[in-house]
Amino acid sequence: MISSNDLRNGVTILENGQLWTVIEFLHVKPGKGSAFVRTRLKNVKTGSTVEKTFRAGEKLERATVENRQMQMLYNDADGFHFMDQETFENVTLQRDLIGGPADFLKDAMVVDVQFHDETPIGVDLPAHVEIRIVETDPGFKGDTATNATKPAKLETGAVVQVPLFVESGDTIRIDTRDRRYIGRVNS
Repeated sequence: MISSNDLRNGVTILENGQLWTVIEFLHVKPGKGSAFVRTRLKNVKTGSTVEKTFRAGEKLERATVENRQMQMLYNDADGFHFMDQETFENVTLQRDLIGGPADFLKDAMVVDVQFHDETPIGVDLPAHVEIRIVETDPGFKGDTATNATKPAKLETGAVVQVPLFVESGDTIRIDTRDRRYIGRVNS
């Protein structure tokens, strides 16, 4: 059991028989009345989000989630295939179970796969990944003066917005949480 006062981003709880991960939380202590915790929860299975309010100190059931380091082998029509680094066991996850971060998974990338009751429930990517651009419009001299962006197709097939001076073949750093361009990587 966990107290609603101990909720933090990334904590997984069981609520109404479903697994939920805390995306955002805010402790509110109004001038009159009792304190409460306002949260935004993401359903681990479906990916839907809901906003829920808990009384301060309310007891919730914390889900035991185990992270295992696994290497992504490849992806195909069946899903994304991962191999456990220690036991060499293979696991396949569907794209909808992984969600948006699936756009940044590369072959041979090592990530944490989350398990609940020996069932894979998701993938935890690093906050930043380095990916090569395979296709984008050419940049021109002097394009660094404005904050304008252009679409760029990455080696994984994802499309992100990058500054005008970035060119095809460049390796860039991307924030996997909000798909934001961070910078070029010197190769």
